[in-house]
Amino acid sequence: MARSLKKGPYVDQKLLEKMKKAKPGETIKTWSRDCAISPEMVGFIFGVHNGKEFISVKVEESMVGHKLGEFSPTTKFFRHGGKMQRELESKEVQKEAEKVKETAK
Repeated sequence: MARSLKKGPYVDQKLLEKMKKAKPGETIKTWSRDCAISPEMVGFIFGVHNGKEFISVKVEESMVGHKLGEFSPTTKFFRHGGKMQRELESKEVQKEAEKVKETAK
């Protein structure tokens, strides 16, 4: 559910203080994934915590209005299983083996 318009977007005050103290090019670590990206954040690099590690997010103008957590996924995609996936993987392995043979000649 969206935040009401009279309240405005949620921006963590501690994060704003860190931004004021930060030097150019420095990564600002934060656990505040629910913080909305405001125009004054453009150009900064944030280390957004995903539960295990910090993911670097460089804020651009197209990200304004989104939340920091949207750019730091919390789950890692492994792969889909099944017969088709195994066939595709075996074809990739064969292509790589052919490239190695060609470069060895």
